[in-house]
Amino acid sequence: MRKFFYILIIAVCVVSIDAQSTKRTPESKLFDAAQLLRDVEILSADDMEGRSADRPAMQKARDYVEKRFKESGVQTFGSSFRQEFDITQRGKTETLKGVNFVGLIKGKKSADKYIVITAHYDHLGIHNGEIYNGADDNASGTAALFAMAKYFSEHQPDHSLIFVAFDAEEKGLLGARHFVANLPVKKESVVLNINMDMISRNDKGELYATGSFSYPQLKPLLEAVKKKAAIKLMIGHDDPKLGKDDWTTQSDHAAFHLEKIPFIYFGVEDHKDYHKPTDDFANIQPEFYIKAVETVIEAVRIIDKSLYE
Repeated sequence: MRKFFYILIIAVCVVSIDAQSTKRTPESKLFDAAQLLRDVEILSADDMEGRSADRPAMQKARDYVEKRFKESGVQTFGSSFRQEFDITQRGKTETLKGVNFVGLIKGKKSADKYIVITAHYDHLGIHNGEIYNGADDNASGTAALFAMAKYFSEHQPDHSLIFVAFDAEEKGLLGARHFVANLPVKKESVVLNINMDMISRNDKGELYATGSFSYPQLKPLLEAVKKKAAIKLMIGHDDPKLGKDDWTTQSDHAAFHLEKIPFIYFGVEDHKDYHKPTDDFANIQPEFYIKAVETVIEAVRIIDKSLYE
């Protein structure tokens, strides 16, 4: 009987180990997938207090974003990655400090032409004692920014790439508006914005690419990306007839669009945890997310080789 008991214990342990092995982080040939997920987990942890400029822990979030920019291999414009601006709050006289982080990878063929790759790192902070961690919105895009910067620092593109982590998107696209009004390069040299906002979960396995309705020259490039995508890439959500389902002005790419700079926005449709305290790291879908980031990298590769040749 005792022998049977020991055999049973061993069997349970083996099953447990097998179950754990199925939960291992999916791998990627393009970037460190485990690091990607660590970045999301760190940025969306409770101790970040929801990454809002009115919370003391925002400094911790900014320090982390700056650290990961340095580790990704991008260069600074001038002496710092930081681009500071003022955040004016509705109904309040106090002005908060906003900080964008801006990095550069020089192109090898068209170094005087720039693709700007963006994601906002801020979220909603704390309301009624509940922390809005913003794992999908938009720790996912921010972590993808680091992974992409690392990839292209090791695989030099033809065009120059500018990577920007925006602050204060949730307060009215303020970081993006400031950046576009204070570009570190000539406006006419910016050929495209690629923006990522919410890319880590979708129950239908769909990632949307928005922008070709306003800029039809991008449609063939997106169709080429769609053929190679590691995920189900959908093109749309950019026709004004869709009303609130037209995403043309719903994230930081709107600041570029208002200045007639073409954009592609990668994102997912709203889920049940959108702008709720339940948008936590535990609810992202790692396999989908990793494939989504691979798809955006593939998009940059295709566009970089084809854009306006």
